[in-house]
Amino acid sequence: MKPIYEPRGKAKEYGDYAINIYTGCPHRCYYCFAPGVLHRQKEEFHLAVYPRNDIVAETRRQLEREPITGKLIHLCFTCDPYPTGYDSTPTREIIQLLKDYGNHVQILTKGDGSRDFDLLDENDWYGITITGRANDVETEPGAIPPHKRLAILCNAKMRGLNTWVSLEPVIDADAVLRFIGMHYPIIDKVKIGKLNYHQSEINWREFGLAAEAMCEAYRLDYYIKDSLRAEMDR
Repeated sequence: MKPIYEPRGKAKEYGDYAINIYTGCPHRCYYCFAPGVLHRQKEEFHLAVYPRNDIVAETRRQLEREPITGKLIHLCFTCDPYPTGYDSTPTREIIQLLKDYGNHVQILTKGDGSRDFDLLDENDWYGITITGRANDVETEPGAIPPHKRLAILCNAKMRGLNTWVSLEPVIDADAVLRFIGMHYPIIDKVKIGKLNYHQSEINWREFGLAAEAMCEAYRLDYYIKDSLRAEMDR
C-alpha cells in the first residue's frame, strides 16, 4: 500500500498529492461522493470509521523508499482527517511524518483540527468546508456546526497559518456570497464549486460570476472548479 498518491480527475484540482487516513467518515453529509467512489454502502461508510490498516507505518515506509519531499499533500479526499467523536491521533502522527520529510499539508475538515496547530507552519494550509447553510443538521448532521468551524479557522489565522475555505458544494448561493463578504479578511484562499449529482434551483452562471466578481473586489485568492466554470462560460 502506498498511502500517498497523486489524485486524478476532479480531485486533481485540490492538489498534486493526497492521503486518506480513515476507512469512513461519521459526518453523514448527504452530498458525500466517497461511498460511491469506494463502492460501499453509505451506512457502512458512516459507521466503520477506523484508521486504515497500518496507515502510519505504511506512510513511514513510503517516505523512506520514495523521494517525496517539498510537496503539498492534501488531507483528505475520501474521509475527514478529523472525524468528529473519534480519536485523531493517527492524523497527528501522519502530519508529523510528512513534516519530518520536508513536506507541507493542506487540511480540509468539517471537524476540529486545532489540536495539531502546533505542528503547522507558514507553509501549511488549514481549511474548512462551508456550503452556505448556517445550520447543517440536515445536510451534515455528524459534523461540527459551520460557525464552530469558522471560529477554529479564525484561530488558525491568528496563529499565522494559511487559511482556506472549500465553498463546495454550494447549497445556498446567497449565503455563500454573504459568507465571502463577511469573512474574507481571515481567509487566504477559497475554492468554489457547484452542487453536482443533485437537483438545485441555483442559477450557476449568475452565482459563479457574482462570486468571482466579489473575490476580485476583495482581492481574495480564489479558484473556480471546472464544473462551475463551465456553467459560467455558457
